[in-house]
Amino acid sequence: MKTLLIADDNKQIIDVLERYAGKENYQVHTAYNGKEALEQFHKRTYDMVLLDVMMPGIDGFQVCREIRKTSMVPIIMITAKGEDYERIMGLDIGADDYVLKPFSPSEVMARIRAVLRRVDMDLTDTAEKERIVRGSLCILQNEFQVYVSEEKVELTKKETEILLLLSANEGLVFSRTQILDSVWGYDYFGDSRVVDTHIKRLRAKLEPYSHPDWDIVTVRGIGYKFEVIK
Repeated sequence: MKTLLIADDNKQIIDVLERYAGKENYQVHTAYNGKEALEQFHKRTYDMVLLDVMMPGIDGFQVCREIRKTSMVPIIMITAKGEDYERIMGLDIGADDYVLKPFSPSEVMARIRAVLRRVDMDLTDTAEKERIVRGSLCILQNEFQVYVSEEKVELTKKETEILLLLSANEGLVFSRTQILDSVWGYDYFGDSRVVDTHIKRLRAKLEPYSHPDWDIVTVRGIGYKFEVIK
């Protein structure tokens, strides 16, 4: 269930939005001024924040600025009709969208759905970019974690980097020098046989885990490649 924070000094507006949000199966928390909105925001995690621009004390712009110091939660600003500077300023300081007063509650719900869909798609895309999957192999790049057939394999950082390099470039042959340059860096002046040693250790650590659908293949006289077995 998605959780919304709705901040507006007009109780009637909050009541209407809260009722419509409930029909959409959103959990709603409310605030009637900027100070209360920030207090509520720091108490829990929200999936969406609706902020009225004109609130007593701390206005919606300042609330948006404060939230953006620590969070990229989606924010929709509620602005007065005809006040173009409010819409422009809201977007400039980090709001994701805006609605104009007077508004249709159904339109507000549609905008909430659209922004949340966009956020969910962005998160999915990011997650996909952060991992490499080749059959039974899954590498979480940011965490340097390797899984084979859903079992975690304990590898060193260099072993993981070699596996990541080869699997991300499926079918391409890398010479020992290319692997050295990519994993150890161009300023490494050691023996290229260090690659063979690491490949040997990598294979030994992977061996106990079933992976008949892929392998690290030696290409005689050249180097190594990651091969998917069909």
